Amino acid sequence: MRRAAIALLACAALAPADRQSGELRMAVADPTGAALAARVEVESAINQVRRTYETSPEGRLNIPGLAFGPYRVSVIRDGFAASSFSFEIRGEVPVERKVTLELRGITEQVTVRDSGTLLDPHATGPVFRLGSEAIHTRRASRPGREILDLVNTQPGWLLEANGILHPRGSEYDTQYVMDGIPVTDNRSPGFAPAFAAESTESMRIWTAGIPAEFGRKLGGVVELTTRRDSRLGWRGSAALEGGSFASRNGAIGGQYGARRWTVSLGANGFFTDRFLDPPAPENFTNHGSGAGFTARLDTEPSDQDRVRFYFHQKRSAFLVPNELFQQTAGQRQDRATRESLGQASYQRTLSAKWLFDARLMARDVDARLWSNPLATPILASQDRGFRELYLNSSAATTQGRHAVKFGIEAAFTSARELFAYRIADPTFFEEEFPLAFRFRGRRRGNEQSAYVQDTIRLGNLTVNAGLRWDRYRLLVAETAFSPRLGIGYYLPRTRTLLRASLDRVFTTPAIENLLLASSPEARNLTDETSGLPVRPSRGNYFEAGFSQAIFSRVRLDASWYLRRLRNYGDDEVFLNTGVSFPIAFEQARVRGYEVKLEVPSWGRFSGFASYSNLLGTGYLPVTGGLFLDDAAELLAQGSFPITQDQRNTVQLRGRWDLTRRVWAAAGYWYNSGLPFEGEAPETGDPRVLSQVDFARGRVKPSYSFDLSLGIDLLRGERYQATFQVDALNVADRFNLINFAGLLSGTAIGQPRNVAARLRVAF
Repeated sequence: MRRAAIALLACAALAPADRQSGELRMAVADPTGAALAARVEVESAINQVRRTYETSPEGRLNIPGLAFGPYRVSVIRDGFAASSFSFEIRGEVPVERKVTLELRGITEQVTVRDSGTLLDPHATGPVFRLGSEAIHTRRASRPGREILDLVNTQPGWLLEANGILHPRGSEYDTQYVMDGIPVTDNRSPGFAPAFAAESTESMRIWTAGIPAEFGRKLGGVVELTTRRDSRLGWRGSAALEGGSFASRNGAIGGQYGARRWTVSLGANGFFTDRFLDPPAPENFTNHGSGAGFTARLDTEPSDQDRVRFYFHQKRSAFLVPNELFQQTAGQRQDRATRESLGQASYQRTLSAKWLFDARLMARDVDARLWSNPLATPILASQDRGFRELYLNSSAATTQGRHAVKFGIEAAFTSARELFAYRIADPTFFEEEFPLAFRFRGRRRGNEQSAYVQDTIRLGNLTVNAGLRWDRYRLLVAETAFSPRLGIGYYLPRTRTLLRASLDRVFTTPAIENLLLASSPEARNLTDETSGLPVRPSRGNYFEAGFSQAIFSRVRLDASWYLRRLRNYGDDEVFLNTGVSFPIAFEQARVRGYEVKLEVPSWGRFSGFASYSNLLGTGYLPVTGGLFLDDAAELLAQGSFPITQDQRNTVQLRGRWDLTRRVWAAAGYWYNSGLPFEGEAPETGDPRVLSQVDFARGRVKPSYSFDLSLGIDLLRGERYQATFQVDALNVADRFNLINFAGLLSGTAIGQPRNVAARLRVAF
């Protein structure tokens, strides 16, 4: 692919609806059958949806992008008795409803009572949802980490140094699905520009019971739905956030909506003096900045057709934080990332039971590192990138008890890498390494997939069965069949859902620096590197659990899981540059259990509490990497705790509505500490060393207590304004995230910090 091709595709781009979502189509009339305009309120506690819509003058309303699950709808018009009904989204084929409003005072109001939206009685796996209110009232985050921090509030997820997410012990195996199209590269701040929280309407998060339509990266799936205002005319929003470490973050967006089309534009930017997690408490050279632009066009040529086009251009630039001796020497290392992305898609409703969908994405991502002449102990440089063309076509149908979807997808990738170093201080290294090294590589690859999945409802029993076929060609050529099976059984009397799932997974290796990590040049550089290509990971995910509704106000989700993997993917960090090289261990076994108690709304209170326990073991030898330390033991046989082996994780957050316009929230998180490889150093910062238990080979526990206060300044139908203040790590706890070892560098968490955010909509 050429840049010109991406620019051409960028002029037409994005998907019409999420995966695993459907649509409600309504028609409202009076008792004579004449069309009637009305207000429509849609609610779902489990999907965290609470939205208000206006029908057209003809009484028509289409609501796309509704996640699978139960909903309650109320239809309201002055002079008429309100009507409400409950329905479920079970497939991607639109659900149609006709509503007749009776005149008030002449006939009784007809209401279909809600059967409850707190629990999805037909789920076969745990899916955690975050709605617009949770996203827009989130606690403050460093620029580039808003979405990552939100995902990290869910059980089973670990946010390691520099904003790297790990789902249930997996490294770099998080798949993001933005408006229906997958993005599988590393989205942590040091690798690619971030997704914007301000333009995100909702999120869904999987770690088990993953449908067959998802592939390539399956440690966890994060599905993002971008915001679109359904009202006609001009609409806009803006957000401005500022806080400690000279952090500033702003976003603005606007749209114009007509009957058949909507055009949207947006821009955002940030800068901060604490972008990454530094290796030294002094937070040397940690400045970062970034900016982005988005454009989108949604159009409906007819009632059966929907087309969407989307484009974004994003970039970020930042300094690599220095250690004390590097700061004294005058080192400066710069890194920069950039992404151009275009998406286009088309959806057609073929009949009342069939839906067709086609999607296309093209993007260009690059990342660079360069060092000044005073860099020590090594002067490193990098210029890498990849281009991807992705295509997907699918069909969905509802046939009685069955909701079936099948499709094909293909991805064509071109990767390039340029990496070089020159050793400035040979005494820093224990081995006789070459004083200079340079690698240049380029490779084209492709992937093809096909899948079929069927959700079968048999009374209170739900079976989700699927089969996926994958073909991967880059440095190696492999194919795999991946069956998926999920079962759920609902007990109405106790409002209990029992569920279990088995997912066979085929996970492709990380694209970042894959060519060098798998090259003969790496093998010739040091005996600690195998020089063998990093292969895709294969494994089985087992899970069993239950969901329980309590007092119709509280939901309890509990799961036990086991993951067995071959060619378990991990990475090795190159000194403290943040540049990492993919590796794979021969095998890994990860097991644990998770519990989450959630209160969507109980009077003036809402909140959640979650606990995760994980035990992960990896088995040697290792493939890939670029080790400049003595790592001979990694090529031997044996076992060890994986780098994400954090035994205990706790998350708490509660919110109280003090008045109709003022709310307060308090949160707490606790991490029991990660393992590290190596021995106690002879020297080092005493604050850092005090947070390491060298006898156990683990970082000591970390925790944070956070406070938030929010005020609704304006709550009109046309104009809204909110102001929020967050105080994080109120106790100013010195938290150590990672300690230097063979696979990772030292990273220190944030001290006490304060941020304020103003959001307006107009």
